[in-house]
Amino acid sequence: MAKLLNILILLFSMNAHAILDFEDATTPELITSARAKAMGNAYMSKVDDSWSAFYNPAGLGTVRGVQFHLGNVHLETNNGFLDITGGNGNFLNSTGDYTDAFTADGLRSLHADSPGRISHARINLFPNITFRGFTLGYMYSQQNRARLKSIDDDFEIAERTDSGPVMALNLSLFGGIIKIGATGILLTRRQIQKDFTSVESTNIDEQVDYRKGTMTHVTAGMRITLPFFMLPTLSVVHRNSSQGQWYDEELGGAPDEIPQTTDVGFSLEPIAARNLRMHFEVNYKDIGDQYDTVGTNRKIMGGMEIGWKRMFFFRLGYGDGWGSGGIGVRNEQFIFDLTTYAIEASEKENAFREDEDRRYIMSFSSGF
Repeated sequence: MAKLLNILILLFSMNAHAILDFEDATTPELITSARAKAMGNAYMSKVDDSWSAFYNPAGLGTVRGVQFHLGNVHLETNNGFLDITGGNGNFLNSTGDYTDAFTADGLRSLHADSPGRISHARINLFPNITFRGFTLGYMYSQQNRARLKSIDDDFEIAERTDSGPVMALNLSLFGGIIKIGATGILLTRRQIQKDFTSVESTNIDEQVDYRKGTMTHVTAGMRITLPFFMLPTLSVVHRNSSQGQWYDEELGGAPDEIPQTTDVGFSLEPIAARNLRMHFEVNYKDIGDQYDTVGTNRKIMGGMEIGWKRMFFFRLGYGDGWGSGGIGVRNEQFIFDLTTYAIEASEKENAFREDEDRRYIMSFSSGF
């Protein structure tokens, strides 16, 4: 009887997730690009660098030169995180608070001082070598989220780490009019979603609360560019094409299943001047409605990028119901981007423009 009770407790702990979740429906990429986020994450037809591996592997057919970047770092946070680590205006206190924000106890204490906020932090690393038609690298992405609605409510945390080697290939047909590509990732995911009552200590049992698994994740993409005025381009991306399932399950069991989804996009590139390039793009995420709790309005994304001499960039976008924007500088050895974007943070099903979660990204790459 005691053994049966222990099994039931284990099963309950594996399936009793906190309300706080990840925004997989509107941001299905395993790691995100600051450039893409500035354009509302409407990036399937524009992507022309190593991020093609995640947004559309067909984009590898437009990579210029060889890119070998060991330092490829993406740092992201939101208003809620900045509020709880603000140190009441004291810079020295703020520095210490940032350290506390990466432990469950420390994060809970910070939220208790400033309840009613959702904190978000993400770091992506993607060292890689990329040239036209090929990329090889290693991805690491960690995101941490937490929420305390009021001092008497449950404290909720959600943490996810994705890592693994990445390889993507591309094939161009009919003089580059049609490009097709595929990305394979030996993906290892470790995640936790847990809540704690107001009188419960922030104890985490590694072997029960965390879930971990490995899978082969395949993304297939196609891009068709017509050789006409403004280069109209149609893109299609099929995610988890192999319908991969988790294996080598560890700790508290397998992570949530990654559904098989399809995204479509369309873009135009009008010629403004000799050294001035413009790109306009619209994407629709998850046309099969695998994430049926997210309304159509949140899956429509659009963006624009204006580039001067392929070195200086200005971007605007619209995604998940909110505006985005950013600037970028790049050359053969260095890339630097600053971006702001937002997601819909309301808990309501099919909510739209009810609760803005504003975020900020700094991204930089170095190499040759």
